[in-house]
Amino acid sequence: MHLALDRLTVMRGDCPVVDGASLAIAPGELVGLIGPNGAGKTTLMRGALGLLPHTGMSSLTDMAPQTRARHVAWLPQAREIAWPVSVETLVTLGRTPHLAAGQRPSETDRAAVAEALRIMDLSGFEARPATKLSGGEQARVLIARALAQDTPLILADEPIAGLDPGHQIATMQAFAQLAAGGKAIMVSLHDLGLAARHCTRLILMHRGRIHADGPPEKVLTKANLADVFGISAHLTRGPDGVIFQPLEVLT
Repeated sequence: MHLALDRLTVMRGDCPVVDGASLAIAPGELVGLIGPNGAGKTTLMRGALGLLPHTGMSSLTDMAPQTRARHVAWLPQAREIAWPVSVETLVTLGRTPHLAAGQRPSETDRAAVAEALRIMDLSGFEARPATKLSGGEQARVLIARALAQDTPLILADEPIAGLDPGHQIATMQAFAQLAAGGKAIMVSLHDLGLAARHCTRLILMHRGRIHADGPPEKVLTKANLADVFGISAHLTRGPDGVIFQPLEVLT
């Protein structure tokens, strides 16, 4: 098991932002963490990583920092790139947990960086200053940095936000392929269509609690969509896979 939470609770004052969340993510799973704004998705991931005070258990916080850095890659929502380093240099920072102090990247490290750049459609960008790229290109560079870390577990908070449709699909396909290869991946998403189509499992959060957990068709039910999102939608499975289309806001 690459991630296990047991009754994880994160408080803001007297209010539980995440309230008793228990879940486990195994190798081979691409888990979509969904829910409306303020449902607790980001807080759950940050609590699981030990970045926020919490009660309950997270298997990640039991690890020594260096071990944790080799076990899980974290991609937060914030995408600020402060220094005008090259794309290759920035992505190579993902290899830091695998290097001793002062050690230069090896051929293995350089191969991991090149593969991450390829996956994110950034081959040929190596020498470009990262700060000179568009917002969507910068987002892909930061995803590549997380992929270069080559960890068994990836936690990504809204990784496809701001990407064009082609790169949104390509990124989700890349995550699906990595999961099929044995990694465990959790991504928070607002695009329920992409979540339904590419994720093996969805976890629906509502008001700080896990409201539903299971395959997309078991989570994106008429009742759950109405209760949590206040919408109706059309969901079918055909030769091309799962198709989900939101229809209207319920009044």
